[in-house]
Amino acid sequence: MADLKKQLNILVQLQATDSQIYSLNEEKRQKPQEIETLKASFEAEKKNLVNLEKVLLDLQKQRSDKELELASKEESAKKLQIQLYQLKTNKEYNAMLQQIQDAKADASIVEDKILESMDKIEKVKKDIDEEKKRLQQKEETFNAEKKKNEDRIKEIDERLAQLDLQRKQIIPDIDKKILTQYERILHNRDALAIVVVKDNTCMGCNMFVPAQVINLIQMYERIITCEVCNRILFIADE
Repeated sequence: MADLKKQLNILVQLQATDSQIYSLNEEKRQKPQEIETLKASFEAEKKNLVNLEKVLLDLQKQRSDKELELASKEESAKKLQIQLYQLKTNKEYNAMLQQIQDAKADASIVEDKILESMDKIEKVKKDIDEEKKRLQQKEETFNAEKKKNEDRIKEIDERLAQLDLQRKQIIPDIDKKILTQYERILHNRDALAIVVVKDNTCMGCNMFVPAQVINLIQMYERIITCEVCNRILFIADE
């Protein structure tokens, strides 16, 4: 039947449109996840900066505590120094002198620890500055990729609107029963409802199509579907 052959040719046009619609919808569906993945990656990068800043605060607190300790030890040494001149015996004097020396030695140790803390603080500050620069570059990359994805979604929406209009222009030329069958298969077979038979093979599932089935297709008396994937079969014109 020439009419059925014509209907199949229109279905092939519709399938080309629907395949694009399916592909674009799949791409669009993945875009928010891609943006979330980029965001998660960027947020993970920021954690290193947060950790460095926490290390800096801890070091600054340690330095502040050590400075208070040093001030206390220096004050103790001064008090001992004042008391030194009030002593009356050599034994007391020598004992007090030893205490002063011990206090000064303790203060010296604390001073060394303060200097060590200062070195660590400077190093961490440098690391923070470098991390901030690196994060700025990462943020610029993230924002650029995010915009790229958002722009692509807009492009997809525009193209989908065009394809939807194209689909509406094709549908009126298709018999309602044939369209219903086509759309049912489209829904159940990943948006691929009609496929060509090439070299005795269904291009939908790659299974063998017997010669008698090919003959039935070419008779155009009724719609023939693949026995394996149930898709509508057609033979392309040479």
